[in-house]
Amino acid sequence: MTKKAAKLIMMRHGESEWNRQNLFTGWVDIPLSVKGVEEAIEGGKKIAHIPIDVIFTSSLIRAQMTAMLAMMNHSSRKIPCVQHPNEGKLEEWAKIYSETAKESVIPVYNAWELNERMYGRLQGMDKQEMREKFGIEQVHIWRRSFGEAPPEGESLAMTAARSIPYFKERIMPILREGKNVFVSAHGNSLRSIVMFLDNLTKDQVVHLELATGEPILYTFTRDTWSKDGQ
Repeated sequence: MTKKAAKLIMMRHGESEWNRQNLFTGWVDIPLSVKGVEEAIEGGKKIAHIPIDVIFTSSLIRAQMTAMLAMMNHSSRKIPCVQHPNEGKLEEWAKIYSETAKESVIPVYNAWELNERMYGRLQGMDKQEMREKFGIEQVHIWRRSFGEAPPEGESLAMTAARSIPYFKERIMPILREGKNVFVSAHGNSLRSIVMFLDNLTKDQVVHLELATGEPILYTFTRDTWSKDGQ
């Protein structure tokens, strides 16, 4: 049972350089554009007064940058501190010995399970050129359908098959403790998690759009979800 109401904050990363250039990105590890940096900072201002106990990001730099930039103006003044569990010396030698310093940081966990859809042979390709080559309808199906994957890539269903179990196994136990969690990830990994939280059907989730740098807030109480602002 949840000890007290907990907040879940989710944010799709800001615009990346390949978003700006209209290229399929997927798992290619591209950083934020200048606009993306601004979006992350502005998104962070909207959650600046919500206490945050733990942060999760994907393993991709654009999501990690978004999390760090979003926390720059947080009222707690706590510093995000990336954790390295099971990474040998990275974990062993990163130990904090000062209790005061421990209190000043927020643990950050990076997980590939929260990564964007892997777009296969579309990665690096211009979206408009792919529409001209394969047709607008086919590219739309690759991008927005639930079950169909691009060539050698992942469908939304395949993305959900990794992101939702990770959410249930790693993030929900923290929320059950009454702690607030911030998740910085991607359009498709977050769409799949929202699908789970809102009990959306496969047909409903294909119409779900998440704005870049815009926080999505839920309250978790006694294993019940409610979306803030609704």
